[in-house]
Amino acid sequence: MNWKAIKSDEDYQKASIRLMEIFHATPMSKEYDELELLMILIKDYDDKHYQLPELDILEVIKFKMKEQGIKAKDLEPIVGSKGHVSAVLSGKREITLKMAKKLRDYFSLPAELFFQNA
Repeated sequence: MNWKAIKSDEDYQKASIRLMEIFHATPMSKEYDELELLMILIKDYDDKHYQLPELDILEVIKFKMKEQGIKAKDLEPIVGSKGHVSAVLSGKREITLKMAKKLRDYFSLPAELFFQNA
């Protein structure tokens, strides 16, 4: 099929169904080329029509702490003293760039999460 820019929900559905049909296409094949094109077209449509909510980095950090069974005291080597950890987690103190890098690595988080509200 000759694909064009996706302009309607119907086109979007057709493209999504076709993408799933050829998702495991062999690289360097016609289907693989079609797959790459569909991914671009679908992403473009998604970007124009759907906005993902911004995540609060403190909520993400608290979720990861709970998920991994980490206590506030475990963040002291990353953030600083007990008071610093408490101030950061309560939102009273900003996360510095140095802290952001350490927290990103510690929790395996995308760096973009730390700069959403910057």
